[in-house]
Amino acid sequence: MFLRYTILYVGDVAAALDFYERAFGLARGFLHESGDYGELATGETKLAFSSRALMRQLGKAPGRARPEAPVFEIAFETADVGAAFERAVAAGARPVQAARDEPWGQRTAYVADPDGYLVEICSPVQLPSAG
Repeated sequence: MFLRYTILYVGDVAAALDFYERAFGLARGFLHESGDYGELATGETKLAFSSRALMRQLGKAPGRARPEAPVFEIAFETADVGAAFERAVAAGARPVQAARDEPWGQRTAYVADPDGYLVEICSPVQLPSAG
């Protein structure tokens, strides 16, 4: 078994795809002709979006993301956290935490996307050497 995709419930799927393309440089996989579902290519696991309207039609009651009280986050790894943070903010992300060095050897920053999802921008984790 493997993780195929994560789906974020959003108000406007096309707008969410556009934001993630501009903010994080992701490539669009596709947008369904209905406009209610789309995917971005992120390697082997896809980042997908479904409209809240479609989820309600399917009998679900999706909540809204709240970056001040998140229940999860998505993370994008990059070599230049500061530049990626600035790019995301310029694309419309709300700054949550500017880039900073963490005690475990990683650099992190946080933004909220237009739908309120918390997004971590991080460097690779620096594991202690086995030396």
